[in-house]
Amino acid sequence: MARIETPKRIRGTQDIFGDEQRRFAHVVDTFERVRRLYCFQRVEVPIFESTAVFARSLGETTDVVSKEMYSFEDRGGDSLTLRPEFTAGIARAYLTEGWQQYAPLKLVAHGPVFRYERPQKGRYRQFHQIDAEIIGAPEAAADIELLVLADQLLHELGIADGVTLQLNTLGDAETRDAWRGALVTHFEQHEGDLSQDSKDRLNRNPLRILDSKDPKDRPIADAAPDIDAYLTSEAGAFFESVAKGLDAAGVAWTRNSRLVRGLDYYRHTAFEFVTDRLGAQGTVLAGGRYDGLIGSLGGPETPGIGWAAGIERLAMLLEEPAAETVFATVIPIGAAAEARAVGVVADLRRERMKVDMAFRGNMKRRLAKADAQGADYAIIFGDDELAKGEVNVKRLKTGEQKTVPLARLPRIMWSQLMGDDFPDATEMTTWDHDGAVVKGPFQE
Repeated sequence: MARIETPKRIRGTQDIFGDEQRRFAHVVDTFERVRRLYCFQRVEVPIFESTAVFARSLGETTDVVSKEMYSFEDRGGDSLTLRPEFTAGIARAYLTEGWQQYAPLKLVAHGPVFRYERPQKGRYRQFHQIDAEIIGAPEAAADIELLVLADQLLHELGIADGVTLQLNTLGDAETRDAWRGALVTHFEQHEGDLSQDSKDRLNRNPLRILDSKDPKDRPIADAAPDIDAYLTSEAGAFFESVAKGLDAAGVAWTRNSRLVRGLDYYRHTAFEFVTDRLGAQGTVLAGGRYDGLIGSLGGPETPGIGWAAGIERLAMLLEEPAAETVFATVIPIGAAAEARAVGVVADLRRERMKVDMAFRGNMKRRLAKADAQGADYAIIFGDDELAKGEVNVKRLKTGEQKTVPLARLPRIMWSQLMGDDFPDATEMTTWDHDGAVVKGPFQE
């Protein structure tokens, strides 16, 4: 009989479990908590779109579109693409679902995205992003709101130390056209000394030469004209408003006049939060204002600004996550006790207590499981205790143990969550927990 070969995980993908999963979940949970503080709504968009959505929004000549997208033809002959980012799909939904009536619209999303790039530290072909967008707001206040949101997220994750907000302006359309022309003239004068990638970008995407990492390009890029010489008064005033707003909100930033977004629909604010703790690819969160995007998709000219961050890369910066613990572990001994334990566990969980059951091995092994789970209590009963309608509740940190009526177990355990003294069977608390807001070790 032929041996069946076990399938392998696809290169550039990952199976997330244990500590990695806890880090991942902490990023998502913190993002969800912070976005609610800023009154952003959660949105879900399809994991695949018509290829034209990304080709038109990201630009046919970008590396993402030309080299990295997972595109395929479905059975109906339509070209579809797994999303390489969120903004294009959200902009498409804004147009096709009639969300213009809700503008300005503050939205967040998170989930998997797909790019066929070389797998490396913190970068995968299927990875995950958190994303925040404000659509329909031309005011600098929208830029400030998104940047303050990002800054607070990084602080609440505990990873803000060593992360710097780099800020730039790309100006308005008039500014950008004038600056682009000056850059083309400059780079054409040095075309023979540019790397091949930068030569390719010269005609289709010259702004991207400014952030080239190729050593051949750096002296030429560093000597290129600065955008400030071409800023209109309106564009300069907009950038000043953003900068003053960040100062007022207590968000530290630094100017990086070489920070760019290469596509023509980007305007005004561009930014990156960067660190040296992730190697050469140090960006942990980035975005910008894209006032021309929705127009490029066939809609009315609509302002927008957004940012995205890789969940895996944020998770890599986190401290070692604390292991999850449980409030109580139920340990039944005997067939009748094991049958009854299912109901005991269900009753405690319905009361919002974080409870597990140890049903395998001898008493020593079951208590070892409770210790390994970090349980505060073990609830132990066998067939004899069950016949008497009793259970033994053991406080694992001290070894203290009491026998209590099974019928009153949920109420007794609630009293422990509330910090009451460990009761005797004859000293049951009469505290009524109905409707109370309780914070205890059983809550996530």
